[in-house]
Amino acid sequence: MYIRTDEQSAYDNYRLLIGSVVPRPIAFVTSLDEEGVVNAAPFSFFNIVNDDPAMVMFSCVRKPDGEMKDTARNVARLKEFVVHVVDEENITAIHHTSINAPSGISELELAGLTAVPGQRVTVPRVRECKIAMECRLVQHVELGHCDMFIGEVLGFYIEDEVYENGRINIGRLKPLSRLAGAAYAEVGKTFDMERPRFEP
Repeated sequence: MYIRTDEQSAYDNYRLLIGSVVPRPIAFVTSLDEEGVVNAAPFSFFNIVNDDPAMVMFSCVRKPDGEMKDTARNVARLKEFVVHVVDEENITAIHHTSINAPSGISELELAGLTAVPGQRVTVPRVRECKIAMECRLVQHVELGHCDMFIGEVLGFYIEDEVYENGRINIGRLKPLSRLAGAAYAEVGKTFDMERPRFEP
């Protein structure tokens, strides 16, 4: 079959996107509002976009009325945020932060998570996460129904247990990813493939 995106609803296209682009890494993002309240939310529109300088992006879907969500508004204003990796040990609490809490209410407190002061940004990181990336906003791109944020990673917080010879030990990190609907996935079978070399 062939499906034209302009012949079905945006929601139908969304369902095909999140069911096809899998697994998706999860960015657990903290930000600060004007009153200094810590906002926290998970996003599965997330990835690396540059390595020199180190940059990551996440995209935040807007509310049905077109208004920015709290995270997007906070990042656009303060131009700082922290991205955390979601793993098997913190998923229950992080999933709870996706609750539709009113502005001015900290999802961290609702989920029982602990804020720790940042080192190079004013936004705190979350103690229960093994990896956190302190980011400075580089670019905000309005995409109609979404706001995409590209941030330069100013520093990594990494738990000693998952750091090994300059690399991340995936077996100890146990990261999780998003699939479609309410489904998550663990890292399953892994294998290595050497990059092919052209030899004329």
